[in-house]
Amino acid sequence: MPHASPWWTPDVHADRRPFLIGRNRIQSALRRFFEERDFIEVDTATLQVSPGNEAHLHAFATEAIGHDGSVQPLFLHTSPEFACKKLLAAGEKRIACFAHVFRNRERGPLHHPEFTMLEWYRAGESYETLMRDCAEILALAAGTVGARVFTYQGRACDPLLEPERLSLAEAFERFAGIDLIASIEKDGSTDRETLAAALRAAGLRVAHDDSWADLFSRVLVEKVEPHLGFGRPTILDRYPVAEAALARPASHDPRVAERFELYACGVELANAFGELTDAAEQRRRFELEMAEKARVYGQAYPLDEDFLAALANMPEASGIALGFDRLVMLATGASRVEQVLWAPVAEARA
Repeated sequence: MPHASPWWTPDVHADRRPFLIGRNRIQSALRRFFEERDFIEVDTATLQVSPGNEAHLHAFATEAIGHDGSVQPLFLHTSPEFACKKLLAAGEKRIACFAHVFRNRERGPLHHPEFTMLEWYRAGESYETLMRDCAEILALAAGTVGARVFTYQGRACDPLLEPERLSLAEAFERFAGIDLIASIEKDGSTDRETLAAALRAAGLRVAHDDSWADLFSRVLVEKVEPHLGFGRPTILDRYPVAEAALARPASHDPRVAERFELYACGVELANAFGELTDAAEQRRRFELEMAEKARVYGQAYPLDEDFLAALANMPEASGIALGFDRLVMLATGASRVEQVLWAPVAEARA
């Protein structure tokens, strides 16, 4: 089977160019959006001592060689989050960042090994404020390119409608008939057997070596996400603490955390936290995540001790990461992420 023409051939570029011009217009509009709200745009280093400490995120590794020949392991960051939070600790109040980020083992219609993450942080403001930001940004992106609806794979979402806010517990009950909270203890720990029994009753597969997190993800991917963001955007809110590594517990219920994700057309667009600032608890969670990564993948990443130290100075804050390329896809009607990247990463050819 012949290979498709490279992105740089004139005919392919001509097909992609309207999406790319739309991308630039949306990015310019978003920069104005944040500037008008007194945000400072920051630029963070790509090379970090830790790429992030979530079990199922995979980084690109490299090394720095000193003038004396010494070698320091480094990674391309999977998010600018650690650096942004250090800037909050330094005293910044409202910051925004367009960052190229890198994730290994990811390539497909909605994934690319190098992509653009838009992150913004509000010191002293609740994560509900980020929900309002999301609604305004969806409307802004649509208006900038004249899109009446967002579309993806034949599915549509009106970006001008107020997002529906739905908790994970409500979503599991509505779409899978599963009582999620019954499998979470009051201290936030999880009960694998209770959730496994609920999956079996709902007709879902349960393997003997599935962890609670595996079962949670199966319900989310197979039963919940296919229903999100149709007709109007969806804010999926109040994740279990076990699935919110960098978010603080909710004040009304320590079993769940101040974490939400934004969906449109069944596509996950953003992930937001009421930020955890307890360094000891953050270390504990990172260690659990890296233990899980070692169990599943046979490797783990170092902790960023500088980041953990900065948490002692970090104010209460909320922060969010939005997949900028996916937003552009939905607003322009592109069918895959590479159509909205000016110069995609080359793929190996036989």
